[in-house]
Amino acid sequence: MDYVSFLTQRRSEILGLVSEAAKCSGRDASEIELIAVSKTVEPEAVHDAYQAGYRTFGENRPQELGRKIEALKTWPDMADVRFDMIGNLQTNKINHVIGKARLIHSISSEHLARAVSMRAEAKDCICQVLLEINVSGEESKSGFSPQEVQRAADNLMSLSGISICGLMTMAPQGDAYRARKTFAGLRELQGTLSKQMGLPLSVLSCGMSDDFPLAVREGSTMVRLGRLVFSPEYAVSSVLQ
Repeated sequence: MDYVSFLTQRRSEILGLVSEAAKCSGRDASEIELIAVSKTVEPEAVHDAYQAGYRTFGENRPQELGRKIEALKTWPDMADVRFDMIGNLQTNKINHVIGKARLIHSISSEHLARAVSMRAEAKDCICQVLLEINVSGEESKSGFSPQEVQRAADNLMSLSGISICGLMTMAPQGDAYRARKTFAGLRELQGTLSKQMGLPLSVLSCGMSDDFPLAVREGSTMVRLGRLVFSPEYAVSSVLQ
């Protein structure tokens, strides 16, 4: 089997898991966007994944984001490809992301939100962003705590260079109970913050290769899949369900 055929078959398997999980929460699979996390693969693999049906890709380093965008210009059939910034964003790298990323998933602090807003205003644009929430409270993870983001809500709303589209989180690895509790916590916070901020906050970016069906059951609208998409060695049976 060639690589495009593998990617196509694997995508079909992923969509099947998404559809099954969506039905469990009374939703349609069309409500969930698949983001192929391309941070560890070369542009050629992104082109292959595009041929297999993916349209949105995720990068976690601004330099790599720019490199991929430039490299993919050699394939004119990819005019509608999109990239999201999913990794930690340092303030000195913001200018490398504005105007290139469709969506920044990782606004992890009020300081970063202000910096992105200021740079966006300087470029006369508005950045679409998600607020990164550390729902699980793990010290190894960045992001607002649920309490911090509620305290910062008014200040975040005042920033004219960003448009807050929703929330993002990551769950503890290898523990289905804690993962599902984390995703449910993000959904509950979405409801609270939406009322507080007067915004729909319709995007919930949560769920990765190991746990995305759990995230979909709890309301995720966007799952970020890397190894599961690109690696033949990563078995679908490894996914927590």
